[in-house]
Amino acid sequence: MLIRLAALALLAVAPALAAPVPVAPGTGGLAGLVTDADTGDPLIGANIYIPAEQRGAATDIHGRYLILGLPAGRYEVQVSYTGYAFQTYTEVEVVSGQRTTLDAQLSGESLGEVVVEYERPMIQRDAIGAPRVMSGAEMRGRRTPGIAAQRSAAPMSAPAAVGGVMRQQTTRPGGLYPPPTDREGYATIEEAGFKRVTDSPLSTFSIDVDRASYSNVRRFLTDGRLPVVDAVRVEEMVNAFDYGLEGPGRRDQHPFAVSAEITDAPWAPQHRLARISLQGRRIDTEDLPPANLVFLIDVSGSMSAPDKLPLLQRAFRLLVREMRPQDRMALVVYAGASGLVLPPTDGTEKARILEAIDNLRAGGSTAGAAGLRLAYQTAREHFDPHATNRVILATDGDFNVGVSSDAEMQRLVEEERESGVFLSVLGFGTGNVQDAKMETLADHGNGNYAYIDGIREAERVFVREFGGTLFAIAKDVKIQVEFNPAQVAGYRLIGYENRALANEDFADDQKDAGELGAGHTVTALYEIVPRGVEVPTAGVDGLRYQTTPDLTEAAESGEWLAVRLRYKPATGAGTFADESVRLDVPVAGRAVPLARASEATRWAVAVTEASLLLRESEYAPGATWDDALALARGARGADAHGDRAEFVRLIETAAALAATEADRRDRPVALGD
Repeated sequence: MLIRLAALALLAVAPALAAPVPVAPGTGGLAGLVTDADTGDPLIGANIYIPAEQRGAATDIHGRYLILGLPAGRYEVQVSYTGYAFQTYTEVEVVSGQRTTLDAQLSGESLGEVVVEYERPMIQRDAIGAPRVMSGAEMRGRRTPGIAAQRSAAPMSAPAAVGGVMRQQTTRPGGLYPPPTDREGYATIEEAGFKRVTDSPLSTFSIDVDRASYSNVRRFLTDGRLPVVDAVRVEEMVNAFDYGLEGPGRRDQHPFAVSAEITDAPWAPQHRLARISLQGRRIDTEDLPPANLVFLIDVSGSMSAPDKLPLLQRAFRLLVREMRPQDRMALVVYAGASGLVLPPTDGTEKARILEAIDNLRAGGSTAGAAGLRLAYQTAREHFDPHATNRVILATDGDFNVGVSSDAEMQRLVEEERESGVFLSVLGFGTGNVQDAKMETLADHGNGNYAYIDGIREAERVFVREFGGTLFAIAKDVKIQVEFNPAQVAGYRLIGYENRALANEDFADDQKDAGELGAGHTVTALYEIVPRGVEVPTAGVDGLRYQTTPDLTEAAESGEWLAVRLRYKPATGAGTFADESVRLDVPVAGRAVPLARASEATRWAVAVTEASLLLRESEYAPGATWDDALALARGARGADAHGDRAEFVRLIETAAALAATEADRRDRPVALGD
């Protein structure tokens, strides 16, 4: 079936009536409201872009946007929002000293039939700006910007596994669109079950500050379909938010503060939840050490879609604006081959950096391993011992040329991290996102992994959380929890399945673990079975030769558990101690009813419950969308950037899609269907 884009855009342009705005001489402003045409609701995070000026904005929690400093003239303005039809307005007039109003109402895409024809120019610049003649195959493969090409139903080979089994994407039914025939790759997640404290008193894991799962899940839901189950990593959903927690004081020897709280489990009334949080020290941007960055950019043919290289270019412009004079950036690109587009260039030459970014063009196959080697080589050759040295890989993860085995690439980043060069990964696009591969590369490269689904997420990663993204204050951060058998019969760690460590790894300083960035928050939730309540696990038969060990005096202290942390503190810009530091925090006191728990705990529980529902978890049979939604609405708090309001809407969307799926599953199938 072909695709029809059914769209409605109601436009109001009124420069003459606009009030004067304080702008530079000869410039004006553009402002407006973007709403859903059917419901009238504001669209949060919609993108407004002016190609001629390469300027843009994202709507706030009220659906409004503002762009100032535009030279007077007429412009083409593009308005887009995931799951809605792409809109282009021409001849939008900006008047000097005034604010032009441009409101848009967007409608969603629907199925139908239309033929879109588009002719690609015969001449196009390649990845580093040199003109070349387009092949016939490339011309036939051209996509019209803003219009989704019809996906082929031809069978595709399954992606290779990364560190275990990888599942090919199969979207569940019940959404507004049919399941896509794409090949996104996700690592299989086997949820951890309950453990008896008498059998396993210790639980050990590495921290995780990634939040790629959250923005990826948001992409699925705003596209009108439930996410792939293994795309939902509960810990990344929870850690996607700022909890407003107190960080360490100036004189505290540890670079983070630890907080904990015990409350009720809404999906299991007899159980309790323990929230354990780390809040990294917040550092003002001007006080951060210099950044020495090498961007490794995928410019292969798979990156030509509007939500890949074009979005990447807009995202990097935000980062360049944040660069300080002492920061340096180099650009390496890879497609069929790799090359250095821009040697290390400091923040005083932003125009030169932006020009190099703007000249990038997509085309060719993907030699990912060769690109990684060149990026690391560039970083080593220009290594600055007084700066944070980092390679940032931007890709859809679809490596398909040259030696790109997962094991070899993993070994490469493990070797290079010993040189002091860390690796972060930014994922882009839809249809062939290799999530498991990108997460694994970041994990083994001592870095973080983010998925950029729109300009709003780019602003968050590169502007709002500039320090946390690029500057680590501790590495190899491990958490070990010991449960008190006098209080706790059983427990299970919710999420962190791919971060689990052996108990003996906790004291092993050679064992790699996660890094904590400046201002980052890490939250983990344990579901606790109090003593006297049956632990929902098969367990093992009783032992013949021994019984439960005797309890120590500490068991009578009233403590639920003891949190132990090990980490290697930063000793300079990008350098860390060889030996770890240990911190112990006991957690005692009565469990607080969820209604009276802190806002941080209530929000974390709301996100966890919604995530368990998205995962269709067997361990939360009592979870409901209504409970998760009510809890989230009551814990929104100040929400300065609208992140929590956005998640409330995502819960509403997920609940509606889940109800649609249930209706379709329960509907009798007529003969001939």
